[in-house]
Amino acid sequence: MKVLKFGGSSVANSENIKKVLDIVFNTSKSSKVAVVVSAFGKTTDNLLAGANEALKDITGAIEILETIKELHYQVIDDLISTNNKEVSKEVTALFNRLLSIYEGVFLLQELSDKTLAKVSSFGEKLSSYIIANAAKELFDATHKKSSQLVITNNDFLHAQVNFKITNTNITSFFEENEHQVTVLGGFISSNIEGETTTLGRGGSDFSASIYAAALNADELQIWTDVSGMFTANPRVVKQAFPISEISYEEAMELSHFGAKVLYPPTIQPALRKEIPIRIKNTFDPKSSGTLICKDPKNSNEVKGISHIEDISLITLEGGGMIGIPGFSKRLFETLSQQKINVVFITQASSEHSICVGVYENDASKAKDLLDETFNVEIERKKIKPIIIENDLAIIAVVGESMKNYQGLSGQMFSALGRNNVNVRAIAQGSSEKNISAVINKYDAKKALNTLHEQFFEEKTKQLNLFITGVGNVGERLLAQLQQQKKFLKDNLKLNIRIIGIANSRKMFFDNSGINLGSWKENLENGEPATLDSFYKKVKESNHRNSVFIDNTANQQVSEVYEKYLRESISVVTCNKIACASSFDNYKTLKRVSKKYNAAFLFETNVGAGLPIIDTLKNLINSGDRVHKIQAVLSGSLNFVFNNFNETSTFHDVVAQAQKEGFTEPDPKIDLSGVDVARKILILARESGYQLELEDISNNAFLPDESLKTTNNQGFYNSLTKNEAHFQQIFKEANDKNCRLKYVAEFIDGKANVGLQHIAVDHPFYNLEGSDNIVLFFTDRYPENPLLIKGAGAGADVTASGIFADVIRISNQ
Repeated sequence: MKVLKFGGSSVANSENIKKVLDIVFNTSKSSKVAVVVSAFGKTTDNLLAGANEALKDITGAIEILETIKELHYQVIDDLISTNNKEVSKEVTALFNRLLSIYEGVFLLQELSDKTLAKVSSFGEKLSSYIIANAAKELFDATHKKSSQLVITNNDFLHAQVNFKITNTNITSFFEENEHQVTVLGGFISSNIEGETTTLGRGGSDFSASIYAAALNADELQIWTDVSGMFTANPRVVKQAFPISEISYEEAMELSHFGAKVLYPPTIQPALRKEIPIRIKNTFDPKSSGTLICKDPKNSNEVKGISHIEDISLITLEGGGMIGIPGFSKRLFETLSQQKINVVFITQASSEHSICVGVYENDASKAKDLLDETFNVEIERKKIKPIIIENDLAIIAVVGESMKNYQGLSGQMFSALGRNNVNVRAIAQGSSEKNISAVINKYDAKKALNTLHEQFFEEKTKQLNLFITGVGNVGERLLAQLQQQKKFLKDNLKLNIRIIGIANSRKMFFDNSGINLGSWKENLENGEPATLDSFYKKVKESNHRNSVFIDNTANQQVSEVYEKYLRESISVVTCNKIACASSFDNYKTLKRVSKKYNAAFLFETNVGAGLPIIDTLKNLINSGDRVHKIQAVLSGSLNFVFNNFNETSTFHDVVAQAQKEGFTEPDPKIDLSGVDVARKILILARESGYQLELEDISNNAFLPDESLKTTNNQGFYNSLTKNEAHFQQIFKEANDKNCRLKYVAEFIDGKANVGLQHIAVDHPFYNLEGSDNIVLFFTDRYPENPLLIKGAGAGADVTASGIFADVIRISNQ
């Protein structure tokens, strides 16, 4: 004997019921089958809505009833031909009885639990009768009313089963029943007096388990619209996958914490008899689903992650509780008497406080009750007034083998902490099958994805990028990300998604990842952007492993880094302004980055894609000390002076440098030496020295007229006007057989930048194109410096440096 239960989605319409009948028929070929069905679709909700409407207006109740009728008569017409009239007549009688109840509710203006039980039972009465008759047209089947078999106490809406009588009824009926298939309604039961009762939420699952246990079934199958119990809710965690096998205890833990494919009490009758339970998908019957059994073969330490939303945390706290017995008893007794379900409990070992989690819709009532219960202690200030925290969720990591593995709770809370998920309370049973944490409901999706990645996707890490600035550098970065996407996934096990992009006017977001083949069109059609609106959107997205990337040279953008870091969102930037701002701000960003476990990386601040800052960090971290730095740090200035001579004009060379992307949008930043000054300042600070930008001596070569210009046109005009000045600078160097290089130096705590004559035997002499070069003189490299040389400007190399920083974050 097998027991098959089909939920509301499986019997929502005629098409779905046909699939159910196929499954039942195929199963019945090798075994007798008891089929337990739920009400069609949303019928139970509609029945109750009709009853509540009847309190106000019988016309509204009748309208709802007509909608329910339409669905049921449609199924009869679609699936039943032989007994169509007979079935329609019986169904009409049931609807007439239901209408009479609605009319009684309207006339008496009363809707008791007893009446609600009667009303809600009609869903399964109708569905089981119709499906049984549809089955009779195809194979040997019969119908049996569950209310004649399942006997309970007098709690009409949450009835307790009298298993002694119920088991006797079930076994007696099936011993005499010779039909291959028996269709029964779930959820419905009756008391000793024959009055209708119901088994509460998830009652159809419970009914099926009751039948399976009474019949010692070979297997209980729960057919639903998903292919088993998943490692997490697949609607929230896209990477979740079905669990092949799981123990009864693990299944109960997961279902208690929100795994909606199974109602927790369902497992109890089957567990007592050790009857295997299989969760199957009506719409994919070939899928193996999830087997719930005594000894599952799957040995993973963590089986699944689940959560419950709309939780409130109630805290009873005060010094007067310490050492005084009875507080816990009074707390739980008060809640129990009012049927307020407690879903989470934790108590400080000092006995100073007790926290319990309840559903949010019970919170206000619970507070009033507990304030009254502990009124005397509150008035005498032995304890504080009851504290209620709303908008919370419980997230649980479940696995029977967790007790055999060290450090799982550490992994859980470290992963949450890295992603700025604040934990309000923690509970872990002594059996160690479950570690539960109360968190902000807003963080639930991020927490689920974070923990799923931690315990089920260790080989693949997902980064979610938010990029501002899609000019030369930003565009090249997006192209590189698109080009390398498959390589990163296959070789580095890294999945990078761009969730948001922005320029100075527009922004565009896609929480499933922006299509990099059409990002320009999407951005052009995006919504208006400001720095604040972009930040708010990033924060609202609330993705794990988030990274904010600044590809601009904008001061205002640099001023929002701290806000991102405080949300545990890493920052990657080629914008030098933040790290070259006041030393206090530089240190603040470093400190906040460390405090909130968010990386702050700016390798491209110096040398574009060259590993200059990373190399310097490695020197310092390994105990070396920097005494002197000599460097050519401006790719644009190196390009300019490598191409400027007596046959060219300074204006034309600078214009060419800007055209090829070697300068900032405002070329005066490069040529004034400010950009180089910022770079040597950053290197000095990374070497451990406290300097401000104004401490750096800047020996500018530009005329005052050029330095005082306010726009690019004025600047270029000044270059043309002062061509003789620039030719004289070139002549002086050329006469000495030297080349012009704009050099940055840092020596024993002091720094300067300026144009120098570089002799033929100097390492800087043959520096071509837009290359950069850095010489580090340290304790370990006192005579022959550590040298780093390569392309130091250009959109491609700068983008590659940003890309490298993103990969560094993935490795942290």
